[in-house]
Amino acid sequence: MSTYLVTGAAGFIASKVCEMLLAAGHTVVGIDNLNDYYDVRLKDYRLGILLQDNRWNTNTNPKLSAFSAEQECRHGNFTFRPLDIEDLASLEALFSDFRFDAVFNLAARAGVRASMANPYVFLSTNTEGTLNILECQRKFGVKKQVLASTSSLYAGCSMPFTEDQPVNTPLSPYAAAKKAAELMAYSYHKLYGLDISIVRYFTVFGPAGRPDMAPFRFIKWISEGTPVELFGDGSQSRDFTYVDDIARGTILAAKALGYEIINLGGGRNPVSLKTMIRFIESATGRQARVNGQPFHAADVKETWADIAKAGKLIDWQPKITLEDGFSRTVGWHREQADFVAIINA
Repeated sequence: MSTYLVTGAAGFIASKVCEMLLAAGHTVVGIDNLNDYYDVRLKDYRLGILLQDNRWNTNTNPKLSAFSAEQECRHGNFTFRPLDIEDLASLEALFSDFRFDAVFNLAARAGVRASMANPYVFLSTNTEGTLNILECQRKFGVKKQVLASTSSLYAGCSMPFTEDQPVNTPLSPYAAAKKAAELMAYSYHKLYGLDISIVRYFTVFGPAGRPDMAPFRFIKWISEGTPVELFGDGSQSRDFTYVDDIARGTILAAKALGYEIINLGGGRNPVSLKTMIRFIESATGRQARVNGQPFHAADVKETWADIAKAGKLIDWQPKITLEDGFSRTVGWHREQADFVAIINA
């Protein structure tokens, strides 16, 4: 069994990666700065699953995590430290304390519109934070990193998106910072022989997802009978991918590959937001009321992943259908209705 570092461990995808690694018998060290970009009680909920600690259920502060005051929490093979990847000294101490076989670098500031409001923190976390991880790997001899990236890089490219397309026209600071992280990782691969797998995610959804993403917001609003805030006419489409499939692909990408960029997406024809709303209506048994808003210039009109490379290199393809995925996600919202109601209320 191996020992893995997972950055951003309280996040949506990273927490699922931790869960799967632990289920396979590995030792996992998770770090997260527990910032309040969205209600931290949702991050506490995810950590609570990993730590078997339900303090999320009693935390009344949406901006301060119940775990943030701890130096370290442990349960079984999982260790959590509230640590920021921008803090190089603390990262070096962490790498001194543990011998990692690989790093799953999933910590990031996310959100296209949020990056326009505060581009500096996106650069410092997504690019400089990645540099700090790479430096620690170089210094402590940890060869493998799986780096989470984004389909937002493909703005302006022809579909379906393939990994060999030039992605030199980012529409947001978020995409630009992720592109810079990819380039930094490539330089460390060439200079120091680090083995880097970059996984570009396509619109991930599932239980306990990010509350700023459309699936969480739309399910919450439709379930409550609140009007859905829809930017554009709903024809814009995404290659939706269920979180379990994404986490499984991320773990498979930890094999030795040299330096590779791999799309992890549904690989289906793009699904419009109108169609997603119909899936949610079917699963909830409720009709959506739509409040239309102007289309945002930084949003990508369509995304569609070519996932042939993922099949070839890591033997991956998604297994969960959209109908099943949205049914599972709506089911979680029902089970946690009281909790969901207070998140970003």
